[in-house]
Amino acid sequence: CRGALTRGRWTASRAPRPNWPRGSSSGSAAAVAAGMVPVALGTQTLGSVLRPASFCGVTGFKTSYGLLPMDGVLPFAKSLDTLGFFTHTAADMLAFWEAMGHSTGRTEEVPLAAPDPIPDVEPAMAAAFSDALARLRSAGLAIRSVDIAPMLVRLRVADRTVMFYEGARFHEERFKQYGARLGDMGNLVRDGLQIPVDRYNEAMKYIAECRTRMAELYKATPVILVPAATGPAPLGLTSTGDSRMNSPWTALGTPAITIPMPVGAGLPLGLQLTANPGQDARVIRTAVKLERLFSSRASASAEVR
Repeated sequence: CRGALTRGRWTASRAPRPNWPRGSSSGSAAAVAAGMVPVALGTQTLGSVLRPASFCGVTGFKTSYGLLPMDGVLPFAKSLDTLGFFTHTAADMLAFWEAMGHSTGRTEEVPLAAPDPIPDVEPAMAAAFSDALARLRSAGLAIRSVDIAPMLVRLRVADRTVMFYEGARFHEERFKQYGARLGDMGNLVRDGLQIPVDRYNEAMKYIAECRTRMAELYKATPVILVPAATGPAPLGLTSTGDSRMNSPWTALGTPAITIPMPVGAGLPLGLQLTANPGQDARVIRTAVKLERLFSSRASASAEVR
C-alpha cells in the first residue's frame, strides 16, 4: 500500500486540510487506531512502521533486522527491509509477541539514555519529548545523556544512499518496462542508478562503524529513548512525514518500538525506544513499563484536578 491515502481517527474533523498519517504502512496504523483490528502488519525500510504509529497514537514495533523472515514481501532495499507490527498498546504488543512464540524475557530494571542535545525536530515534538523525560525522571527513573545527534544525521545520509542504491538495482527492470508510470519509484530508480558502488560501500562501512559504537553505548544504557517522528502528522497530501528519527535505527538493525507520549489535546506524538539487535523482548517490556508510568501519572493528575 505504498503511498496510499489514509485518514486517521484524529483527523476526521480537520477537513479540508486534514493531517494524514501517511507512509507505506499507514493503513495498518490507522486500522489499529480506529479499533478495526487489534493488530496489523507493517514493513519498514526507513520509517514506515514507527512514523505512522507516532502519527496515529498507537504502538508500532520494528523488529531486529533479520529476526523474522521476509518471505512473500516484495523487496525494496535488502539491507534495510524489516518486518513490524502495530497494536493499540505496548502491553498488547508484548502479548502478541508471546503468542507468536517469541520469548518475552523477564522483568528487569535497565538504565535508560536519551540524546543531548535533542535531535532536530519540530517544537511540538521537542516539548513533548522533554516533558516525557521529565515525567520519567520524576517517577524515579535515571536517564543518562548521550551525544548521538551528529551520528544520527550522518546515518540518515548513509541509509538513504543504501536505500536508493539497492532499490534502484532491484527495480531496474520494472523501471525499464514502465518508466514514468512508476511515479516516485521511477524517480528513485533513476537517481539510485547514478550512485557509484564506491559511495554505496562507504555508506555501508559507516553504518557498520556506527553499529560497533552503539553496541558499546547499549552496554551501559541498554535502552535509548528518542523521538519517534519529527512532529505530528503533516497537513495535506504532499508529504508522508520525515523519517529521520527512524531511519538511523533501521540502518543499525536495532529493535525499536514507539508508544504515545502525553500530549493533552494535541495530535499524537510518539516516544521511540531502541535497544541492541536481538533485544526485542527487552525493548517491548521497557515500553510496557514506561506506558504504565505515563498512564498512572496521567490518572494522578486527573484526580488532583
